[in-house]
Amino acid sequence: MSEPIMGTFRVGLVQMCTGRDVEKNLSDAGALVREAVRQGAQYVQTPEITTLMETDRARLFGAVRPEEGNAAVAHFSALARDLGIWLHLGSMGVLVGNGRIANRSLLFSPAGLIEARFDKIHMFDVQLPGGEVYRESKNYQPGDAAVLAELPWGTLGLTVCYDLRFPHLYRALAKAGADFLAIPSSFTRPTGAAHWHVLMRARAIENGCFVFAAAQAGKHEVGRETYGHSLIVSPWGEILAEADGDDPGVIVTDIEVSQVQEARGRVPSLQHDRPFQIIHASAMRAKEAS
Repeated sequence: MSEPIMGTFRVGLVQMCTGRDVEKNLSDAGALVREAVRQGAQYVQTPEITTLMETDRARLFGAVRPEEGNAAVAHFSALARDLGIWLHLGSMGVLVGNGRIANRSLLFSPAGLIEARFDKIHMFDVQLPGGEVYRESKNYQPGDAAVLAELPWGTLGLTVCYDLRFPHLYRALAKAGADFLAIPSSFTRPTGAAHWHVLMRARAIENGCFVFAAAQAGKHEVGRETYGHSLIVSPWGEILAEADGDDPGVIVTDIEVSQVQEARGRVPSLQHDRPFQIIHASAMRAKEAS
């Protein structure tokens, strides 16, 4: 068995209200990242769709670019290198070869190198009771791989927003070695008010992991409203830091890495998974009667 990872580091989460102007979004994100670093953050995460919030298909495809040669990627690479931090671009739209877009998360090292890529797996295709309709799969191509990345303090599992509702993904990441779960998001106000806190705390508790969830917040230029409340949650389910629900800003907190092993030692459920079958009682009765 490997030795438990110990130590402390400071996490910073950037909360944004991303608009339609990519250059302004990059400037806003950069200023907030720098603020997090001024407050001592060594790992900084931005929210889902940091670089562009766009609902019009033509404008969306007119603005996104492939990853290679992408000015936004270069911007965040340089920012990570200049600040000497682990910078996690929560996600951005990246044009892929088949004319679709990947909702891609990028983790940059302090050298400005891309250490991990993750494409959002689950597409948000829903119609909410208030009439809001989302069809993410219309423009975006889902990913097909879960991703782990090594930080100096432990292992990070990368996910994005709607992935949150698929607990088997997080169980798999935790069992594969994740100490921290990244869930950068752009939650709607209705779903956020109903489910945001309980789902984030549940993912932390059931897996004995820290959760880092930078969020979009407020009313965006496209007319959509997001929930905010960026969260840092401990492996025991305690909310260590929380942003408000309306405004851009930064939250930071120190992470005691030993709390991962402490929580898993108190409730070692990751060691107790067992295979099982699902059996319909009616079929059992029919078999017994035959």
